[in-house]
Amino acid sequence: MAKPHVTMEVGNDGVAVVTLINPPVNALAIPIISGLKEKFDEATRRNDVKALVLTGKGGRFSGGFDINVFQKVHATGDISLVPDVSVELVVNIIEDCKKPVVAAVEGLALGGGLELAMGCHARIAAPKTQLGLPELSLGVIPGFGGTQRLPRLLGLSKAIEIMLLSKPIMSEEGKKLGLIDAIVPSQELLKVSRQWALDISERRKPWLRSLHRTDKIGSLSESRDVLKAARQQAKKIAPNMPQHQACLDVIEEGIIHGGYKGVLKEAKVFKELVLTETAKGLVHIFFAQRMTSKIPNVTDVGLKPRHIKKIAIIGGGLMGSGIATAFIVSNIHVVLKEINSEYLQKGTKTIEANVRSLVTRGKLTRDKADKALSMLKGALDYSDFKDVDMVIEAVIESVPLKQKIFSEIEKICPPHCILATNTSTIDLNLVGEKTSSQDRIIGAHFFSPAHIMPLLEIVRTDKTSAQAILDLMTVGKTIKKAPVVVGNCTGFAVNRAFFPYAQSAQLLVHLGVDVFRIDRLISSFGLPMGPFQLQDLSGYGIAVAVGKEFANAFPGRTFQTPLVDLLIKNGRNGKANGKGYYIYEKGSRPRPDPSVLPIIEESRRVANIMPNGKPINITDKEIVEMILFPVVNEACRVLDEGVVVRASDLDTASVLGMSFPSYRGGIVFWADLVGPKYVYDSLKKWSQRFGDFYKPSKFLEERAAGGIPLSAPASSSSGSRSRM
Repeated sequence: MAKPHVTMEVGNDGVAVVTLINPPVNALAIPIISGLKEKFDEATRRNDVKALVLTGKGGRFSGGFDINVFQKVHATGDISLVPDVSVELVVNIIEDCKKPVVAAVEGLALGGGLELAMGCHARIAAPKTQLGLPELSLGVIPGFGGTQRLPRLLGLSKAIEIMLLSKPIMSEEGKKLGLIDAIVPSQELLKVSRQWALDISERRKPWLRSLHRTDKIGSLSESRDVLKAARQQAKKIAPNMPQHQACLDVIEEGIIHGGYKGVLKEAKVFKELVLTETAKGLVHIFFAQRMTSKIPNVTDVGLKPRHIKKIAIIGGGLMGSGIATAFIVSNIHVVLKEINSEYLQKGTKTIEANVRSLVTRGKLTRDKADKALSMLKGALDYSDFKDVDMVIEAVIESVPLKQKIFSEIEKICPPHCILATNTSTIDLNLVGEKTSSQDRIIGAHFFSPAHIMPLLEIVRTDKTSAQAILDLMTVGKTIKKAPVVVGNCTGFAVNRAFFPYAQSAQLLVHLGVDVFRIDRLISSFGLPMGPFQLQDLSGYGIAVAVGKEFANAFPGRTFQTPLVDLLIKNGRNGKANGKGYYIYEKGSRPRPDPSVLPIIEESRRVANIMPNGKPINITDKEIVEMILFPVVNEACRVLDEGVVVRASDLDTASVLGMSFPSYRGGIVFWADLVGPKYVYDSLKKWSQRFGDFYKPSKFLEERAAGGIPLSAPASSSSGSRSRM
């Protein structure tokens, strides 16, 4: 493949067209930045050049700065790897160029790409071009002048919204707001841009340097009000992330002291933020998500994915109806089978409600919603299964029932049909035990609510074919899920790694720690809710069933709580009946239910594990660690047994499936930042005080002793037992 480079062609009209070439999105790699400096320098010196047009090859302007550079900085700690672009290139060379420069923007201009375009003297765009500054989603701020130019081009409020939410707009909206000067058809883009550049050069159009504009910023007091409101919002949406407040500080600097001062502060703050743990975590997750699509012996052996046009789902409960919703909104025909018409009607109504809620939230147009619902067909038998490409079984977690279903569908479905199960914990070898089509059996484990949660855990057995895995990965992407391929064991990768999460919370409660304090601290750490509110949400029946599965699979290292049974006995079932650890009333946030405290006291008496019968004394930090370090410990076993291809897959799955905070980089990455030795020493200490639930795994012990990161690939000598 050609190396990233920049070309320049000077036409008879005296316009130099400078083109960025670094497919697929013309990322601003280091050679592109130095190439731009060279070409602009040449164009400025040449007498036959009157004006310049800056564009990108292949229908895309630029997707922004090359994030691989951040990865290198994080690996080496060397911030000098980040080039000085903002002042040196965008201000001095482009904006202050003695000849006018017009950006011809198409496809996308994101991050540094949009910042380059804003440094030009005009911007002409093709229709439906994406424009945005998503840097905050990577833990940094715009670093090429975007914090200063965007507010000056389209007004402070909208600019802040685009930056804080990392939310792009289309060129049509950009034109209305003044970010774009004209929208022209793609085939006329260069012609119009050249003419525009000549018109500026000959003073027929204004020569505007956006850094010096103030007409859209408003008065100082108005600006301060807007910034104050934005700071409050940032505290709510990103309480643990420094880049949001830093971005607002830099914007404010430019409003008070002028755009150039703002640019200087921006460059300094940008480099400081690149080195933060937040940026390390977010950049890690960015790359980790992209790595999940590379599966040895599946994606690298020349197989072509088959087209999946029609699927069948067995079971229209909460999961089945959510999965059906995900498929029909992606234009895939679904047959939903239930055991009687009452259940079928209930499942269909849930799907309709799911689709309606997507319309209400602006995620789907009415036309698309109607089309989606027309893709759904109900069934009470298997007669419609004769031509399906995939079946997903989504019934209750009962081994005999699942075995019966699989032996029935194997006889009816076509021989190419993938036979998938949505089980969240049961070993797939058990599910498919009574069938002869072992190569077609696969886990398609969705997370609830299935039409919203982004993770699809694809579970393979030793016998699942590479073709079935590839097909499910492909269809997963079609329905806008992030597929992560894992090996087969109880709980697979995500639920297996996270089963100690709820159990360690329960253990702490029985050691005398307040339920609501635990939830508060876990929310502050960055999960959307604490373990007890989560239990309320998913219902206690699931907690009991899943608890039994793990107790059977991993005896000796689980904590079996008496509390959930006591809650059920007291007529509580969490959010489902409005009574749990919290009180649930329509239209108000859940609030702690004091009447649950006597039940908790009774449970503590039954468990009787408090040292000397007294509550333990514990800090906030210890509470978070005593809940999350056992998860790290189980994640170590998942890595040791080869349940995932690579540690970063578990990071991706923890973020997308368990809502572990993305800015902490996922469970394994976070543990490496905390330090394997610290995790090991803590678990060892607790296991001596509170028993084997906290006993460190052999993998963790070895890594801690050798000073090796948990994420480092297993050496062939470590004796890891791969399940892949």
